[in-house]
Amino acid sequence: MPAFPSATSAPHHHATLAPQRGLRRRALTTTALLLGGASATGLAWAQGSAPAFPNKPVTVVTAFAVGSGPDAVLRLVANKLSVAWKQSVTVDNRPGGGGFIAIEAARRGAPDGHTLLQLDSEHLSALPHLYKQRNFQTLQVFDPVAPLFRTPFLVAVPTQSPWKNMGDLIAAAKKGQGAVSYGSWGVGSPGHLGGEWLDLVDGTQMTHVPFREVSQLFTSVANGDPAWSLASIPSSQGIYKAGKIRYLAVAGPRRIAQLPDVPTLAEAGGPAQVDVNSFVSLLAVKGVPAPVRAQIHADVLKVLQEPEVREKFNTFAFEPLSWSVEEIQRQAGVKSEQYKLLIQKANISLE
Repeated sequence: MPAFPSATSAPHHHATLAPQRGLRRRALTTTALLLGGASATGLAWAQGSAPAFPNKPVTVVTAFAVGSGPDAVLRLVANKLSVAWKQSVTVDNRPGGGGFIAIEAARRGAPDGHTLLQLDSEHLSALPHLYKQRNFQTLQVFDPVAPLFRTPFLVAVPTQSPWKNMGDLIAAAKKGQGAVSYGSWGVGSPGHLGGEWLDLVDGTQMTHVPFREVSQLFTSVANGDPAWSLASIPSSQGIYKAGKIRYLAVAGPRRIAQLPDVPTLAEAGGPAQVDVNSFVSLLAVKGVPAPVRAQIHADVLKVLQEPEVREKFNTFAFEPLSWSVEEIQRQAGVKSEQYKLLIQKANISLE
C-alpha cells in the first residue's frame, strides 16, 4: 500500500499551498459523504428499508457428510428456503478435521448472511476444550442465527450380547475395570463424551475405541468388539433393522416415539442424571447485520413448521427446535461446562 506523505515531506513552495488546501477540502467533503452514506445505510437497516435478503445465492457449509441424518434434513430445509427466498440455497459438505474444515470454509464468507454454517453442539461447546492450544472459541467467531433440531442417543449392543439392561452393562464394567469397551465416531464426539459421563457417574473405567467411519463402528458393535456404543437412529437404523444390534436404553430421561418399547436409562437400571443428546443449529460469521440474522431465524422457524419437514425430522427422531439465538447460546454454555469437566477428567487433548 502506498505510504502517506509525512509532514516533513510536504513542499515548502507557497504556490502549492492553495491547491493543497483545495485537495484537503475535497478529501474532507468526500469523507463526510462516505460517513453520511454509512450512517444512511445503518439507518436503512434499522428502518428495514435496506435491500431485501437474500440478493444472491446462499451457501450452507456443513460439517456433516453427504447422506448423514443432519445432511438429509439440511437439504430439505435448504430447498424450502430457496423457494421462500427465491434464490438458490446450496449445501456444501465439508466433513472431517473435527469440524475445522467446515469452519474455515465458512469463515471466509462475507458477513452478509449469504454464507451459513451448520454445526452441532459439540462443535460449539467441546472444541475449545479439546483444542486448547488453538485458542479457538466457535461462538467468538460465529453468531447463532437459527436452531434446527436436537437428537437423542441410544445405547446399542450386539444382538447376542448377554446384557439385558443397563444394570447388566454397568455391573460388567464395575467387575473388570477397563475390560468393557465402547465405540464412538471420534474423540470428543457425543458418543465418546457420553461414555465418559457414564464412567464418571457410575465409578467405572471403560475403554474407548474411536472409529473413523460410522458404518465401521456399528458393524464392529454388531460383531461384539467394541461391546457397546451410543447411537442415533439415522446412523444405526440400517444395522438395527437387519437384526444385528439392539437397544438397551434411550440415553436420556424420556422415551422416544419411534421406539416406544426402549426404556430410558433410569428405567433400564442406569443413572437418571445422564442425558446424552446433541443439538444442531445454523450460524453466520460475526458481522452479519442484525435484521438479516433476524430474518434468517424467522424464515428457518417457519420452514421447521412445515408438515413435510416435520415428517422428515420424525423419521430420524430429530426434535425440531424453536429456540431464540439467546437460548442456543445458553444451551451451548451449559454443554461447555459439562464437556469441560468430562474432558479434564479423561485428560483428552486433540492438539
